[in-house]
Amino acid sequence: MTIYVGNLSFDAEVEDLQHLFAEYGSVKKCTLPLDRETGRKRGFAFVDMASTTEETKAIDDLQDVEWMGRNIRVNKAEPRGGGGNGGGGGQRW
Repeated sequence: MTIYVGNLSFDAEVEDLQHLFAEYGSVKKCTLPLDRETGRKRGFAFVDMASTTEETKAIDDLQDVEWMGRNIRVNKAEPRGGGGNGGGGGQRW
């Protein structure tokens, strides 16, 4: 399971997210996507943790919490594309 973290401050860095989620367990991977044209952060991130239990606890505890001046949205990431409508894609994080 991958965690989607939305409504992030544009000041947030990967290290900040790793530190925040490390309170809930071992962070396997953390990505902060950049805009292809501008190279600026897009205001969301994806976090993978070592276990489903850790991920669930992080989602439950961090949903709608104020962090770095913004109320972040934290939930299970949905795979992009291919949602049963014949649209190809698959899991693209």
